[in-house]
Amino acid sequence: MKQTAGIIFRSVILLLAGMAIGLLINNQRSTPDDDALYADGNNKLDQVMQLVRKKYVDSINVDSVEGVTINNLLQKLDPHSVYLHKKQAQSLSEKLEGGFDGIGIESQILRDTLFVTQVIAGGPAAKAGLPNGARVVMLNGKPFSGTHLTSEKVNEAFAGKKDTGVDLGVLEYPDKKTKVYHVRRSHVNMSSLDAAYTVAQGTGYIKISKFGSATDTDFKTALKKLKANGVHKLLLDLRGNGGGYLNTATALADEFLPKNKLIVYTQGQHEPRTDYFSTDSGDFEQGKLAVLVDEHSASASEILAGALQDLDRAVIVGRRSFGKGLVQAQFKFDDGAALNLTVARYFTPSGRSIQKSYKNGAESYRNDLADRLQKGELYIAENNIGDSVFNTSVPYHTTAGKTVYGGGGIMPDIFVPEAAAENSLLVQELARNQLFSAFAIDRMQPVLKEYTTAADFAKNYTVSDDELTHFIIYASATLKQMDSHEISIAKDYVKTLIKAQAARFKWGNEWYYRVINQNDAAILKAVAAVN
Repeated sequence: MKQTAGIIFRSVILLLAGMAIGLLINNQRSTPDDDALYADGNNKLDQVMQLVRKKYVDSINVDSVEGVTINNLLQKLDPHSVYLHKKQAQSLSEKLEGGFDGIGIESQILRDTLFVTQVIAGGPAAKAGLPNGARVVMLNGKPFSGTHLTSEKVNEAFAGKKDTGVDLGVLEYPDKKTKVYHVRRSHVNMSSLDAAYTVAQGTGYIKISKFGSATDTDFKTALKKLKANGVHKLLLDLRGNGGGYLNTATALADEFLPKNKLIVYTQGQHEPRTDYFSTDSGDFEQGKLAVLVDEHSASASEILAGALQDLDRAVIVGRRSFGKGLVQAQFKFDDGAALNLTVARYFTPSGRSIQKSYKNGAESYRNDLADRLQKGELYIAENNIGDSVFNTSVPYHTTAGKTVYGGGGIMPDIFVPEAAAENSLLVQELARNQLFSAFAIDRMQPVLKEYTTAADFAKNYTVSDDELTHFIIYASATLKQMDSHEISIAKDYVKTLIKAQAARFKWGNEWYYRVINQNDAAILKAVAAVN
């Protein structure tokens, strides 16, 4: 499994995993110490757990049972209130706070050997000179390859306190000698911006994967560089972005809006209405703007897209967003666990809530995307517009009078159907088994050596039919059965993914997106829209 040493996990194709982030109020709260909340120390739930601890027939993990019990209770309230164990809470915090303590690599286990798939720029491993593609065979002077490696074992091996060291023995070719890299653990910064580059004449592209504490700062830095290169129109890609901090979403919206515009407001039974307004500090208040969303864009992404749509500031391109209009506050427990509890709903400037219904329970709610796929909503614009959610919804109006709807996500202004190949079972299985990155490690390095720059590779390298055949043969060692019809349908997209993953392996995340976006229908429509 691919992993980032020090706990954070990443994947090349981002799916619904981001939904776990949801929408959080930034100032995380400790568990309440109000005596009234705990006056009844002998409530039934406490009594049951005490009896389980003292009387149950078998030895059990009480903490695990307690977490399941709490989550079963919370899921009766809404699908986004959730209890997080210590590691889950820590992982979520690291994702949103933009970093972790570790050595700063992403890696993949192949043939019981750890391969470095990405060295994070500016991190400890990068400073130690560790190269992409490094084959780690020794750890602290002891054999590491061939020791029945698992992702958990790798994380445990690389985890450690800040300023402590670890020695990585890397097998180098062609002499097959082991070179030792001493890496000193420290804080590794992880940007929430995956890419920022000029996509067309005068038009910039910024991809944001989550709304963390440093996202607005990262955005300002990227935008400044783009402006210096003549960018005055912008594409903001929020596809696959599952959310993050509420205050970050409003800060991003503020970048595009003039002073005193209502961005969003929140309100709940125990939370008074709170309005969020724009200031005069935005760095892109005038240029043309397109925002890309899809069925995996949720929560904070929908706040931003909804505000810019309601205020007629941007054209929304893609497919209907996820539909999460609930706000969580995080309450921390002494043992490191946490409770993300829904405390309010949010409403766009026109007054709409885009939260889809969860009246039929959590399971039905989670199956909503599969239902949308089955109905053909992701492929046909008419199915999208004709959805019963919008037929029965009260209409709202943007500043300029355009009709918009609540109750089920943000409907794009320009619909872009999902390509059948992108959602095929074949591509999903190839990605899930990390075969694109494995192929880059095992077979693409001689090709990559022929190109001195990423731009040269992106412009001039093409995956041939023969190379595709080699990839399919390579993948068949893991996926024993692959449908020839699916291979034919997904052929061109698989070629693009092979090239994009190879570019990422050598030159980093941004070049993955530069390659994958070259023939992206949504990008092409967004560029046309701002022009």
